[in-house]
Amino acid sequence: MTSSTLSPQTSGAGDIAKYAVALLLVAAGIFAYYRFEGAWPVGVRVLAVVAGLVLGGLAFFTTAKGAQTRGFLSEARFELRKVVWPTRQEATRTMWVVIVAVILISLILAAFDWIIQMTVKALLGS
Repeated sequence: MTSSTLSPQTSGAGDIAKYAVALLLVAAGIFAYYRFEGAWPVGVRVLAVVAGLVLGGLAFFTTAKGAQTRGFLSEARFELRKVVWPTRQEATRTMWVVIVAVILISLILAAFDWIIQMTVKALLGS
């Protein structure tokens, strides 16, 4: 968490209208994709969906929640820069440790299953 805290903001009538416009733009792009299935080439239909998503996203990011989302995404990107990623050798070693642990645990569970199965058979006399 960073030192900046987000204060709760209420949505005004303008924000609600922008949400509706954003949803309508996304829905229009999806509608165009299916409505013009035989008339338009696939590339143009996909472009209509992408345009609806981009324009809807732009309409959303002009709202108060959009500003909060932009702030959250910028903080998440800042935090990702702090991450120390493992080297290839460390990742390979960890992978082998996980594989060995999974094999050992599966063998232990198989042994328990076999013991329980033999016990039930002995108790039932079959």
